[in-house]
Formats: sequence, structure tokens, C-alpha cells
Amino acid sequence: MYFKDAWGELKRVRWPNRKELLSYTMVVLGTCLFMILLIFAFDLGVSYLLRLIGLDK
Repeated sequence: MYFKDAWGELKRVRWPNRKELLSYTMVVLGTCLFMILLIFAFDLGVSYLLRLIGLDK
């Protein structure tokens, strides 16, 4: 029963075409790159502040 229902759900899924898939992939990669740069900038800023107040090792 479970597998029959799961197969029925898979038949109703609207799968993306090639153009949509490429677009979604670019959005994910762009978001990942943005988050990497944001975390890197935050890390540099915190490191700089710690150096300024003399708490670095």
C-alpha cells in the first residue's frame, strides 16, 4: 500500500525542464557564494576587532 501511494505521488510531481533546472542551480550556487562571502567578511571583521582590543593569540 505504501509503495503504491508513493508511486502515485511521484506521477503527480511536475519535474523541471532543462532550462528551469539550470536556473534553479544558478540560484543555489549564487546563494552559496553569497553566504560564503558573508561569513568570510564577518570572520575577518571579528578577527580585526579582536586584534584591536588585544584578545588575539
